[in-house]
Amino acid sequence: MCQFRFNKKKSQNVRVVFWNVENLYDPYDDTTTLDDEFTSAGAKHWSYSKFRRKLNLLAKTLITVGGWEPPAIVGMCEVENRYVLNKLIYETPLSSWKYRILHHESPDARGIDVAMIYRPDEFRIIMSKTVTIRFPFDTTAQTREILMVKGTIFDTDTLHIFVNHWPSRRGGYNESQPRRDCVAKILRKLADSVLMASPEANILMMGDFNDEPDKASIFTILGATGDTTSLLPGSLINLMFPKLNKEGTIKYQGNWSILDQFIISKSMYRGTNGLHSDFQDSRIIKLDFLFSDDQRYFGSKPNRTYVGPRYNGGFSDHLPIGLNIWHHEFHLGPSPQ
Repeated sequence: MCQFRFNKKKSQNVRVVFWNVENLYDPYDDTTTLDDEFTSAGAKHWSYSKFRRKLNLLAKTLITVGGWEPPAIVGMCEVENRYVLNKLIYETPLSSWKYRILHHESPDARGIDVAMIYRPDEFRIIMSKTVTIRFPFDTTAQTREILMVKGTIFDTDTLHIFVNHWPSRRGGYNESQPRRDCVAKILRKLADSVLMASPEANILMMGDFNDEPDKASIFTILGATGDTTSLLPGSLINLMFPKLNKEGTIKYQGNWSILDQFIISKSMYRGTNGLHSDFQDSRIIKLDFLFSDDQRYFGSKPNRTYVGPRYNGGFSDHLPIGLNIWHHEFHLGPSPQ
């Protein structure tokens, strides 16, 4: 007797990019933030021409990543304000793709925020909001918010996105760790609230987590794993886990680290709710022009905008990461015998 089941067929995909764009400041002084060094009179001697050059380099990268078809969704961090985002999407070659902006001024002391630009022909926004972080052990400290976005891909499949930039390691790794642990707990609660309302929700977390995939903040507190053999309800899968100790998104004192990551829900990994991504769908973007020679530690390193106080004229100190999200079509077909 012939039995029938639903078979999944990959049909279309959208590209997502996350990038820490290394201090995307405008050259004007904001008296409410600590941005003085990124002004024409500041320590970096940041000028409008340098700012314009950086915008065009970012646009060049995003267009090239997609094979001359820029990504549908781009999450970013180290963005100063909406002004720099407007310049990026309206006054560079990206203008042809009609990007829109999601951004909110965060309380970060340096004035750097997370943001997202997206193509409305491929991703339609249902809602967005930001979540302010408060540390119970240090009520005066302020950091970047988490950007939460809910939207649909191809007007059919719902995707929940969380854009992150966790607290830095400034002041020492161990000393700063409680702050990252705190943000991990908040992000886990946000994900659980989505999963409680919709257990099969497609969730994508992306960001610069300032911790690697095997650190307790991500692996234990957030619960993002690289082991998919026995996934439980609410499991999160870190798609960058297999790259640990093999590749990196940032290089420090000769050592590569993976601080920039994509993390997805179990249903999205298994493709049970329309959308699907797997380990092979994520990658660290390694375009040749994103690198420069590492004369001190040998090999290559990211072609960054500044090397210490010296203007280098490059792209960023982080490499971008990319992800393909597949949209499945379901059809009836005979089960294999």
